[in-house]
Amino acid sequence: MTERQAQTIRLADYRPPAYLVDHVDLTFELASRSTRVVSELTCRRNGDHEAPLWLDGDELELESVALDGETLGADRYECRDDGLSISGVPEQFTLTVVCRVDPVDNTALDGLYQSSGNFCTQCEPEGFRRITFFPDRPDVLSRYRVTLIADKSTCPVLLSNGNPVEQRDLDDGRHMAVWEDPFPKPSYLFALVAGDLKSIHDQFTTRSGRTIDLGIYVEPHNIDRCDHAMRSLIKSMAWDEETYGREYDLDVFNIVAVDDFNMGAMENKGLNIFNSKFILARSETATDQDYEGIESVVAHEYFHNWSGNRVTCRDWFQLSLKEGFTVFRDQEFSADMGSWSVKRIEEVNLLRQVQFAEDAGPQAHPVQPKEYEQINNFYTATVYNKGAEVVRMWHNLLGWEAFRRGTDRYFERFDGQAVTIEDFIDTMAEQADFDTAQFRRWYDRAGTPVLHVRKRVDGNELVVEFEQEVPTAAGQSDDDPFLIPVRMAAFDAAGKPIPLGAPDGDASEECTVVLSQGTETRRFRLPSGSDMPVLSLNRGFTAPIKIEHAFTDEDLALLAASDTDEFNRWDAYQRLVLKTLVERVRAAQECADWPQSELPAGLSEAFGQLLHSAVSTQGKADPRFVAECVALPSENYVAEQFSQDVPVDAIHRARVELREQLANEWSQTLVLVHGKAAVEGEYRFDSADVARRALRTQALVYLNALDHPAWRRLATEQMAEADNMTERFGALTALSVRESAERDTALEAFAQEWANDPLVMDKWLALQARIVAPDDREALETLEAHPAFSLRNPNRVRALVGAFSRGNPVAFHAESGSGYRWVADKIIEIDGFNPQIAARLATVFSRWRRYDGARADRMRAELERMIDRADCSTDLAEIAGKALK
Repeated sequence: MTERQAQTIRLADYRPPAYLVDHVDLTFELASRSTRVVSELTCRRNGDHEAPLWLDGDELELESVALDGETLGADRYECRDDGLSISGVPEQFTLTVVCRVDPVDNTALDGLYQSSGNFCTQCEPEGFRRITFFPDRPDVLSRYRVTLIADKSTCPVLLSNGNPVEQRDLDDGRHMAVWEDPFPKPSYLFALVAGDLKSIHDQFTTRSGRTIDLGIYVEPHNIDRCDHAMRSLIKSMAWDEETYGREYDLDVFNIVAVDDFNMGAMENKGLNIFNSKFILARSETATDQDYEGIESVVAHEYFHNWSGNRVTCRDWFQLSLKEGFTVFRDQEFSADMGSWSVKRIEEVNLLRQVQFAEDAGPQAHPVQPKEYEQINNFYTATVYNKGAEVVRMWHNLLGWEAFRRGTDRYFERFDGQAVTIEDFIDTMAEQADFDTAQFRRWYDRAGTPVLHVRKRVDGNELVVEFEQEVPTAAGQSDDDPFLIPVRMAAFDAAGKPIPLGAPDGDASEECTVVLSQGTETRRFRLPSGSDMPVLSLNRGFTAPIKIEHAFTDEDLALLAASDTDEFNRWDAYQRLVLKTLVERVRAAQECADWPQSELPAGLSEAFGQLLHSAVSTQGKADPRFVAECVALPSENYVAEQFSQDVPVDAIHRARVELREQLANEWSQTLVLVHGKAAVEGEYRFDSADVARRALRTQALVYLNALDHPAWRRLATEQMAEADNMTERFGALTALSVRESAERDTALEAFAQEWANDPLVMDKWLALQARIVAPDDREALETLEAHPAFSLRNPNRVRALVGAFSRGNPVAFHAESGSGYRWVADKIIEIDGFNPQIAARLATVFSRWRRYDGARADRMRAELERMIDRADCSTDLAEIAGKALK
């Protein structure tokens, strides 16, 4: 592979395409080593100019070029490593280009490649140029007709975008299929799949009475794992009609699951291609978390049919236009399918642990980036998850009815067009009664705003002062405040809501303040004789910000017990735990020996109350909510509370100690919870059963934090008796909390039973990676040599290398640097054949400056080793280069 000098692409440099392609006629003669691609493009000049026609191309073998039927000599065009330039073309013309590609050796999994012997494609963002020469940019919208020709014995299934229009056998043992997509689309939405696949089928009737044929295609041995994905698809189609008025448009909708895939899934028009992880499920092999992931990702890709396909992006700086909006849509769908509070907790957990960290480091960028070197590196938590939070703020500020009017207008106004974030903002602004120009900063600025909140009582009024701390990031000089909606409430000492109202207005138990100044004061009328209220701030996480407020332990315990907003109840309990952990770590930093710490009474009581609330016969709490509450903050999130010299080892020890103390104090209650949360009967994927299994697993994890044979036996028995993977793997996870003979036996037995199931073995690899001890390189190399692992498969890599580097901080950050060295070795090796995956893995090194001198030096040295190679990819070079600046 020839690496090219990195070129910075800037939003400010955008120019419309010089030529448009109205129609694309593609013919593929599929063969593993040499697939022949004939591309016939119906083109027209866009504007008054004489510029040459430029077609992007990468790793293509050009055979011929013809203009309006006349074959061109080599003097009529210039073929370079990155594309094809043709001068002197007329205003309208037909261009025919014949080229060949090599799918079997396409290890980057970008363009046309083979997975388990089957042909498939991945074209977003710039993979189509690895299939044929084309103006591979999202603002060139074309109608496609695709002919697929392949050996019928090895490729009995031939699929592409749109509707099937013809299929027949040929004389030479091959057969052909023709697909036609009547809707204009950008090249990144092109797809084909051909191979030996089995399928299940169903139908969906739209609200206008059209019957849509639905198909899910998988490798033959996986045919019994598709039912849940099909149910999820049908639910998604119905929900999008009911909630957004969006009806499906083609006659068929197909999904294909493949084992080798760089991402989670791809929304190609009418032919979604999925990582098999997000399609395949049956209760014996998939956990509740897998089932939820499938339901969410199937919905996300389906929702793209409107928010991404029918209305697409003008350029890749608009990526959040489709991804942020669609993530918000799939979040709301998942909330409707289960628990809104639990879903919101999961979303914010991800945002705080991943996106806030991204915003605080050298990879920070706005929701709408202003420049990039490799667009592959901007499929980030900022673009997706923070982008979704910005859409949620539109929703919260406008209210559902006005927001829905805005989305209807957006879809109607821009149907069939490639548009910008500005177009979305302008459409929403038509429904708004606030300063949308100021709101635009959420798209333009990197970093996480911090809102400092102070309170005092002045007579019969509560005075609340808000002060914005605007983030600073590279390339950002202004400190203008954001427009921030903050939903809030107040409680008295008994935990009862205090109605809040303006001094001359009506009062309610909850209000939303919209902040637009750097410092603002709001006054609220209080009932006569009120004491200082306890504030519940940013309820439901109305804005993606950090709240700084002088909560006491008593305040947090009261909110954890009494807040009427379940998200804020969870947040209060988590703050109480986090406060305890940080205090212990800071105390340890000041002592030569590890300080002895008693379990705080308020935290212990809150923990016990939560457990009892899940099994109480009166006012029983949602077990899933309780499970989320009692789960300890991750070591990575605790580390985020330290800006410099992150005390990795102390964080690990403090967290282990606190879990043991809580388990010891409440062991009998945990046993009671584990028993009462048991689910009777066969496995069902429904909210009630999922909630009980989640709480049962948490109880078992806490019990196994104690070195007691009874609790190990409880986990061993559950693992042996359970009829579903959720409880079996939950028990294995619990056993893995501490070293023991039972743990080793269980891990070995699990591996033997599931050795031939890659997705199940991914769970095993990830669990093992998270419990590898510091400096145990032999354990890592043993896992790497295991038959279940392959460095060429992205899922396996994420399961082992990703889980170790992100899920085992005490070993990754081993003071000797052994963890850094092993991960960097893998990144360098992977970069040779799959730069996208290598670059994503390398982001774990980005914030090396936060660590102590020895660790920082070693991380920096590994980044330098990655980038100081003649064959370092531009993907990896961008990530490592930014980290080193």
